[in-house]
Amino acid sequence: MTTAFDPKAFRRALGNFATGVTVITATTPDGEQTGVTANSFNSVSLDPALVLWSIMKTSGSVDIFDKASHFAVNVLAADQIPLSNHFARPSDDKFSGIDYEKGFGDAPLLPECAARFQCETYQKVDGGDHWILIGKVVAFDDCGRSPLLYHGGAYSAVIPHAGIKPKESEVSDGAEQKNEKRLANNLYYQMLEAVKRYQAGYQPLQLATGLRTIEARMILTLNDFGSLSAAELEQRISMPDQDLTAAVEILKRKEWLALSDDKLSLTAAGVEQAETLWKIANDRQQQVFSQFSDDEIATFRKVLNAIH
Repeated sequence: MTTAFDPKAFRRALGNFATGVTVITATTPDGEQTGVTANSFNSVSLDPALVLWSIMKTSGSVDIFDKASHFAVNVLAADQIPLSNHFARPSDDKFSGIDYEKGFGDAPLLPECAARFQCETYQKVDGGDHWILIGKVVAFDDCGRSPLLYHGGAYSAVIPHAGIKPKESEVSDGAEQKNEKRLANNLYYQMLEAVKRYQAGYQPLQLATGLRTIEARMILTLNDFGSLSAAELEQRISMPDQDLTAAVEILKRKEWLALSDDKLSLTAAGVEQAETLWKIANDRQQQVFSQFSDDEIATFRKVLNAIH
């Protein structure tokens, strides 16, 4: 158990809690606008309809949210990673080239989101190094698009859980057999179950290297491409700026990563670690697929490549 609260280690531990990704926007009465990427959004109350999010006290946007009568919570959809990264970066005009409409209090509303909540400023609460902003929802849009997720320092997407069978059940044998037959004929369910079984044997081996999945992906990507800028690496592995920076620092401390002329590349030790990761992946693949013939594997690849 860790009792020493190193901020980076604490933030890393918090990353185990999966969240959605939002862009919170507001406009002051004199027309000054802002938008910030946040994953601290949460519901508070149904009656009245209240939601909250938090912002660093040192953020340059605090004054705008203080003056604005309303703010909007734009819940990003899975294909809106560029918007998340855009509003996470400092900029003199964050809305330059961005398509939006105006909502209550002229708070910018972004298109094609998973959901949008327009909020009247309700309460501001002191929360350590953050301000907790509570809003009263006055309007909302439920677009039903698959949301963008954040987990373990990286962007993720929703995959429905296949579910588990109860240990004891009072349902009839006939109902059980009918359900099992239906699931056995559902290829999507079968694919999810197969991925779960495959990961159960692979994930612990990868994590045993001391690397999180996203850090392992960074090493493997740099091993293939030689050197990349932080922006190029971010695009290839779908990782927010601030978490990429933290992961880079971790890998530099391990002396697996080097930075030269704004390009990231692996050290000799980093290349060795990449080979270790590839060996783990290849060994797991061999363990699972060695029971199949070359023709069966070729057919399997054909089926996978044909799925859209």
